[in-house]
Amino acid sequence: MENPKSQGIGFPTGLSLNSVAAHFTPNAGDKTVLKYEDVMKVDIGVQVNGYIVDSAWTVAFDPQYDNLLTAVREATYTGIKESGIDVRLTDIGEAIQEVMESYEVEINGETFQVKPCRNLCGHSIGPYQIHAGKSVPIVKNGDETKMEEGEHFAIETFGSTGRGYVFPGGEVSHYAKNQGQLPKPASANARNLLKVIDDNFGTLPWCRRYLDKLGQEKYLYSLNQLVKEGIVQDYPPLNDIPGSYTAQYEHTILLHPHKKEVVSKGEDY
Repeated sequence: MENPKSQGIGFPTGLSLNSVAAHFTPNAGDKTVLKYEDVMKVDIGVQVNGYIVDSAWTVAFDPQYDNLLTAVREATYTGIKESGIDVRLTDIGEAIQEVMESYEVEINGETFQVKPCRNLCGHSIGPYQIHAGKSVPIVKNGDETKMEEGEHFAIETFGSTGRGYVFPGGEVSHYAKNQGQLPKPASANARNLLKVIDDNFGTLPWCRRYLDKLGQEKYLYSLNQLVKEGIVQDYPPLNDIPGSYTAQYEHTILLHPHKKEVVSKGEDY
């Protein structure tokens, strides 16, 4: 493609399993196999001229997880319903929290209240910028900032049977170039890798598989250099406690002057 940044993938497809809530996609050689007892979050993004649509849903085969999925799906739709011009972000979070925490799920004979993952949130979206500055909480957090006309938001909720708090850990697959004025990479190899990133992704997120597909080899040392120098940000998987299960649902909305449009919604989702 002559201009790979003009349209296509908005960010790597997330396929996070069970206690991993977000930011997992397999690197080359990954042997993970999806099983009947797994709960998988599918998080996808597409873009045209930098305008990103961000959407997610959860796949589970075992019906014992149904209430977990329902709680999070209903919480996301509550967030969409409550969103609008001049609405305070904390009020949206409070409504999402109330709906999600009203559900319980029984898994292998043990009952759990569904908890929002309080350090995950929805977010405003800007051109070529998946997280544009405003965060849409999924709990009441006191943020009095208001949504404004013309803004573009991902309304995204995560629920868990664990502690409702995620921490980074595991092999990294997701990366994005940082915004703004950045230092020049110290090594020639890192400068060459940065040119590939600039030419193909700009500030859109990407993963190691995408570099493999572009014919890049033995780039990990240079990639880690770019991360250490603050030019590229790495995004490790985000995990609740081992043995817990997490679910995610997400839609993208546009706040027009006289209406709210859900741009990621179609007949199938």
